[in-house]
Amino acid sequence: MSDAESKLEEILSNVRPYLTPQLYDELSEKLRDAIKKHKLTLEDAEKIAWEAVERYRKALVEPGEAVGTITAQSLGEPSTQMTLRVFHYAGVREYNITLGLPRLIEIVDARKRPETPITEIYLSEDIKRNPEKAVELARRIELTLVENVAREINIRLGMGIVEVELDPEMLSNKGVTVEQVVEALEKLEIGSVEISGENPYKVIITLSDEYLDPSKTVKVRTMISQAYIKGIKGIKKTIIQRRGDEYVIIAEGSNLEEVMRVPGVDWRRVYTNDVHEIELVLGIEAARSAIIKEIYNVLSDQGLDVDIRHIMLLADMMTWTGHVRQIGRMGIAGEKPSVLAKATFETTIQKLVEGAVMGEEDPMVGVTENIILGQLPPVGTGVVKIFMNLLATRPKEGEGG
Repeated sequence: MSDAESKLEEILSNVRPYLTPQLYDELSEKLRDAIKKHKLTLEDAEKIAWEAVERYRKALVEPGEAVGTITAQSLGEPSTQMTLRVFHYAGVREYNITLGLPRLIEIVDARKRPETPITEIYLSEDIKRNPEKAVELARRIELTLVENVAREINIRLGMGIVEVELDPEMLSNKGVTVEQVVEALEKLEIGSVEISGENPYKVIITLSDEYLDPSKTVKVRTMISQAYIKGIKGIKKTIIQRRGDEYVIIAEGSNLEEVMRVPGVDWRRVYTNDVHEIELVLGIEAARSAIIKEIYNVLSDQGLDVDIRHIMLLADMMTWTGHVRQIGRMGIAGEKPSVLAKATFETTIQKLVEGAVMGEEDPMVGVTENIILGQLPPVGTGVVKIFMNLLATRPKEGEGG
């Protein structure tokens, strides 16, 4: 080992006790890289190492710090500056993604379904650089119903038939054949199905007697238009984007479990913005990571710089019970053990009456309930309790006092 390397090892060993293993490894790697590539001197390396220690020390949370209050302020104040905008995917008029404040509210309210569910589908190594294969896979994934390829559906009850006129352009676009449409309509079992002899793109259904009732016209039309041809239920539309050297399918809608099963899809990298679906398929830890990612992306898209630890604390509070819960009276605020804390959130009289009827007791261990009674809350210096040992202060025999 050279003198420079031994000196660097000495510098690193001096700062090691003050850093976490992860920070130490990152600092060690970057200092070695800077010395090798940018000719960083050992004196500067030592200054940088101790500066890293100082910054880490300043970033530590003091014992008793009111982290919840600081998190609420750090997330709440910047969110007042957010815009009410939506993101628009180029080339597809209907592709809008909820962003900004509406998306943030959607996440913290733990809505069962996002307003605009989007799935990012990455492809396996062998086909991710092949645009033809990507298009083929997108067609296989996209949900296709009869209404997506039909130009017109005419119900002629007097003749007892239904004419389904197909759009050749849409059939080609969706990768569907007329035979597939016939097969889908036959599965409805509402009558016999055949292709018109005059027009190869017209399918004629001869209705069975039970569907000739005029009161069933709407039902018949709905059954035909919603007849399933192919694709994954929940995936309404797909577009293909090029990201770097690979193609990625962006799908409107979400069905994580079924998408992950499709051959040719890299199931390790499939991502949806539906947090509840992630919890259901991949578990609560994955849902926690998704909440952090979604909130961080919403804030950073608006140019708002919020420390990731605040977002992590929020995600922890939403998921620590094993299920995703909302921040509100139906979730975290409504499940506090303190009656007084629950009473401060929207339904004051109702919570006080419920507490009185049930004979509940308030342990007074939280911040809110102690502030209500004018007591010192258990945060900051309020965490510390001082007791006086009277025996230690009693004068010994023979001493005055």
